[in-house]
Amino acid sequence: MAVPANTRLTFTGIGIREDLSNIIYNISPTDTPFLNGCGRGTADNTLFEWQTDELATPAANRQLEGDDYASTAATEPRRLSNYTQISATQVQSSGTAEAVDFAGRKSTQAYQLAKRAKEMKRDMEQMLLDGTAKVAGGAGAARESASFATWVGTNVIGTTPIVAASTGLGLVNNGAAGYPDGTTSSLGGGANTAVSLSLINEVVGRIWDLGGSPDTILCRSDVKQTISSAAVGGSVVADPVGNTSGSKPITAVNAVDVMVTDFGTFKVVPDRFLPAGNCDFIDFDLWSVDYLRPFRTETLAKSGDSVKQLLIAEYGLRSKNGLGSGMLKSAI
Repeated sequence: MAVPANTRLTFTGIGIREDLSNIIYNISPTDTPFLNGCGRGTADNTLFEWQTDELATPAANRQLEGDDYASTAATEPRRLSNYTQISATQVQSSGTAEAVDFAGRKSTQAYQLAKRAKEMKRDMEQMLLDGTAKVAGGAGAARESASFATWVGTNVIGTTPIVAASTGLGLVNNGAAGYPDGTTSSLGGGANTAVSLSLINEVVGRIWDLGGSPDTILCRSDVKQTISSAAVGGSVVADPVGNTSGSKPITAVNAVDVMVTDFGTFKVVPDRFLPAGNCDFIDFDLWSVDYLRPFRTETLAKSGDSVKQLLIAEYGLRSKNGLGSGMLKSAI
């Protein structure tokens, strides 16, 4: 069938707008469970300090009636410290770029700034977990804040612990040699081991013996799958139970998100930014990210036909007591 003469077709049309969605889809991972789970505190200097203490080991405390008791030897709290580090990113857009009508965003500057904020939050998550020890910094060298693995002591399996298990509680006063103080990473050395429920229980048991009560297991995707497979035995559980009429959809469950152990109930949470094979046992009440300068956006002085903005934060990790957390380094 022929097209009637003079019919206007799209093939020759001028000014037809491209089919560009006004929604920009971003699939980059932005979840930061460690950063979100930690408390938020304040730092008053680039080197911020705090104290931690513990109760004495239980002993046979039986005394004579009427005795003139001797004073019990006092122990001093330990003085710990960490450095703040600076994370920053700058966004700059020309005046023309701000004036042009871009599909999917009203302001290219605002869009890029929001995107960089997500990227910086991911950077922070990775740095807080990457095993970096604290560095004072100096001329030409940035300060580095000690990460999670530098504060975890005896409760480590699959890598060389900062404090050997043979030292018992590993409670050494005032940052003496061996006590986790942010200067040495538990990620270094040792032979990694395969994740198993028995090793998970061993780490949890060590933490409990020291008085800790973590409630979250952070792990990479490979370790998460191993935990799920070990817990359900590789089987698939149908849910809901008793749905014999077929009135509800059947869900195949082959995952573990909550684990009940002899020493507490744990949320099992995947974290994309953990070092490969890592499995961290965390009591978030014992951790905080302390800010010398909270997240802020600063508009920089104009030096031409452009808009310049700086997104910046200065922060460091505080471990209130590293003995309340642990780590399992997997061979996966």
